[in-house]
Amino acid sequence: MVEPGSSGIEAALEAWLAPFLDVVGRKTRRHWAPLYLHGLLGPDGRKSLQPLAGRLGLGGHDQLQHFIASPAWDDAPLREVLAGKADALVGGSGAVLVIDDTALPKKGKRSVGVARQYCGVLGKQANCQVLVSLTLAQGEVPMPVGLRLFLPDAWASDPDRCAGVGVPDEHRRVLAKTEIALAEVDRVIAAGVRFGRVLADAGYGVSAAFRQGLSARHLTWAVGVLKTQNVYPPAVELLWPAARRRAAAPASGAERGPGRGRSHAGERRLAPDQLARGDQRTARGRVRRLAGAAGRRCPAAQRPAPARGRLGAQLPTGWWASAAPRAR
Repeated sequence: MVEPGSSGIEAALEAWLAPFLDVVGRKTRRHWAPLYLHGLLGPDGRKSLQPLAGRLGLGGHDQLQHFIASPAWDDAPLREVLAGKADALVGGSGAVLVIDDTALPKKGKRSVGVARQYCGVLGKQANCQVLVSLTLAQGEVPMPVGLRLFLPDAWASDPDRCAGVGVPDEHRRVLAKTEIALAEVDRVIAAGVRFGRVLADAGYGVSAAFRQGLSARHLTWAVGVLKTQNVYPPAVELLWPAARRRAAAPASGAERGPGRGRSHAGERRLAPDQLARGDQRTARGRVRRLAGAAGRRCPAAQRPAPARGRLGAQLPTGWWASAAPRAR
């Protein structure tokens, strides 16, 4: 480990940057990338280009501006190198892939993707940019492996605005955060990143399409859900209301179901909002309480089902759903 301020820190930084610089392409980029990184890692102060160039002893900030704003950047090779480094440090069956988003509060309107939306940093609706993040972690060591900008409808539905700031054609479409997250999961898997579980908060866990997408990829996952999330036994089949028409007389052996449709004899078809009392008890029986005491094993539901409990005295009670196998 290199101590801050020691003579070996420069050598350690150069060794870390070497595989990244090998794939950035042009020689000018290999020159300016370390300088820009030194400026970001330097003393406290504004990280905008003008003060940063001054701290680096540059005569102006024009060349740094060109380095940052060049439209010819292709970050795919850099992301692949980062994925390899993260996997080498913390990857494995014991690692978890954490999906979340982060917000950057903004004052103006010109930054790509900036709009009035929920800002997690401020805990309220505010003018900000939102980025979907993926972090590979094991033990107490996290490594970021993905960060993708989310385009709100106000941007994605305005091709001229996107073209004016250089948004690539393939990104000029409406994509939910959950869709971006699944695409990033596919990317890190293709890059060879190893992990045992996927974790996400309720902002992603409330999406059935997201949960199903994780299961379709044969991933073990645990996500937060709202306390109002409905839970049904596996044998229950949802019966959606049919178009209004004159119902035929029930056939022999058929019986009227509890919903607005009909249920044939021997079938378990219930309206979503009219689950029978016995089935409600069965569903509640699948709810598991998290272990509150340190060292106790926490059983997980065999099928996705929310559970509530305390992860520690200082953490709030919450609900989660998991596709992990039942602990025995």
